[in-house]
Amino acid sequence: MEFLFVTGLSGAGKTQALHALEDIGFYCVDNIPTKLISTFYELCQKSSDKSMQRVAVVIDIRGENFLEGSFESIEKLKANRKNYKILFLDARENVLVQRYKESRRKHPLAENYHGAVQKAIRFERELLTSIKNSADYLIDTSFLSSAQLKKRIASLFLADSSSALTVTCMSFGFKHGLPTEADLVFDVRCLPNPYYIDEMRNLTGLDELVAEYVLNGEETKGFIERTVSLIDYMLPLYCNEGKSQLVIAIGCTGGHHRSVAIAQYLYNHLLDAGHHVVINHRDISKN
Repeated sequence: MEFLFVTGLSGAGKTQALHALEDIGFYCVDNIPTKLISTFYELCQKSSDKSMQRVAVVIDIRGENFLEGSFESIEKLKANRKNYKILFLDARENVLVQRYKESRRKHPLAENYHGAVQKAIRFERELLTSIKNSADYLIDTSFLSSAQLKKRIASLFLADSSSALTVTCMSFGFKHGLPTEADLVFDVRCLPNPYYIDEMRNLTGLDELVAEYVLNGEETKGFIERTVSLIDYMLPLYCNEGKSQLVIAIGCTGGHHRSVAIAQYLYNHLLDAGHHVVINHRDISKN
C-alpha cells in the first residue's frame, strides 16, 4: 500500500494538491483526527478494495493537538515499519499573505495574534519545521498556478512513488528568487548569455537556436561534462540512502535561456539513463 501524508503551511495549496492526487487515483481524506491515523492506516492496509491501495491524508494545524498527535502517530507507524511518505507544501510569506488577502479567508492561527496574518504564518512555519525537515517531497507553490501544481503532483505520483527516486530538473532565474525545494543548485550565470544577441532575446532555451548556442559553447561543454559526471555519481548514493525526491535546480539571470537549455539537456540525459525524471521550467513564462 502507498500511504501519503500531505501537510504544510496554511494557504500553500494542500487542498489543491489533494484534488490533484484524487484525480490520479488516490483515496483522499482531508484533516483526519490525529488519534485515528494508526487505526485508519490498518483499515486501509487490510482492505481488499483496490481504491485503498493508494491513500493520501491531509494533516495540518486545524487538527486538535496537531503537533503532538501527528508526530506520535507517524513515529508509531515508523516503529512498526509501516510504509509511508510525507509531502510538504510551502510558500513564501509575502505570497501567503497575498493569498489570504485575495481569498478573504482567515488564517487558522490569526486569532492568536489579533488578526495579524504575518505573525500567524511565522509561528506556523516554526511549528512545522521538524515535519518539513523529515518530508520526502517538498513543493514550493509560490510561483505555481493551480494547473502547474496539478501537473507537478501528477509527475511525482502518477507512477508508484515508493518504487524509486524521482529526480526533478528545474530551471529558474535568480532575479525571481532561489527555489526553496532545491537539493542541488547550479549557477550558470557565468556562461555566455544569448539574451545579448538580438535574434535570441525573445526566444527561450527550448528553441533550437538558443539551445545550440548555449550547449555548443566551450564553457558550457566543460560545465556539463563535470556536472553530469557529479550527478551520475551521486544519484545511486541518494537511492541507497532511501531518498524519494531530488530537485536539481539550474539557475541563470532570468530563467529563460541558459538554465532552460541546460536543465533540458540534463533531463534528457537522466531519462536516457532510465531514471524517473521530470522537468520544470519555473520562470520561463515570466518577464
